[in-house]
Amino acid sequence: MPDKPEISVIIPAMNEERYIGFPLKGFGKQSFRNFEVIVVDGGSKDDTVRIAKEHKAKVVIEKRRGISPARNAGAKAAKGSILVFLDADTKPSENLLATYKNVFEDKEVIAATGPILPLEKTNFRIRKGYSFVSVFFVKNSIRFGRPSIVGSNFAVRKNIFMKIGGFDEKLVTYEDWDLSGRLKGNGRIVYSDDAVVYTSVRRIKAWGVSGFFLFHVSNIFRYHLLRKPQDHYKEIR
Repeated sequence: MPDKPEISVIIPAMNEERYIGFPLKGFGKQSFRNFEVIVVDGGSKDDTVRIAKEHKAKVVIEKRRGISPARNAGAKAAKGSILVFLDADTKPSENLLATYKNVFEDKEVIAATGPILPLEKTNFRIRKGYSFVSVFFVKNSIRFGRPSIVGSNFAVRKNIFMKIGGFDEKLVTYEDWDLSGRLKGNGRIVYSDDAVVYTSVRRIKAWGVSGFFLFHVSNIFRYHLLRKPQDHYKEIR
C-alpha cells in the first residue's frame, strides 16, 4: 500500500471468511492505484484476518460490537483524504475508485455514492428491488435534499466525516442514513452511475423479499417518528 494514499477503503468484518475475498480481490484489480484498504475486524474466530493480511490489507481490531464503531475505527486509522466504505460481502467494479477520484476533483463535493447491484445470480424481482432502492430511491433522495446513502457504497471526505462526528455509535441500524442527513449543509452530495458495486443477496435469501422489505420500511418510520431504529440486526453468515 502507498505511504500517502489519496483514498482509504474501509471494510468492517466479523467472521467473513466466505465473503471477504470479494472486496479484497476486487480492489486488487482497480484502475486507480493510490489507495489503501483497511479491514476492521470485530474479533473474528475464523480466517477473516488471515485472508485480509494475505491481500495486504491493513487490519484494525475493534472490540466494540457494531458497524458504527467499526467504521469509525477504520476512519481514524485512515491516511487518505477520501474515505470509501464498503461491506465485507461487496465487490467493487474495476473503476470504482477512479470514478470516486474524479467525482471528488470538484472541491464542493463532500460525499458520493452509486449503484449497489446483486453479486450472485438471482431472480428478476430481486434485481429490480436493488435497482429501485440503490438507484431510483437513493438518487432521488439526493436530488430532493433528503440524502439516504447506503453504507455498502459510501464515499466521503475525511475532514467532513470527522467534523460531524462520524457514524453515530449509539445506532445499531440506520447509521448510514443518519450520517447522510447530518452531511447536509456541508457541501454537495452526488450520485454517480459509474460508481458501481455488487453486494451479496444472502440476507434477502435468509429473510425472504417480504421480510427484508418490511424490516427496512418499518425502520424508516421508527427512525423518523420515534428516533429509535432497530437495535438488533441478525448476523447472516
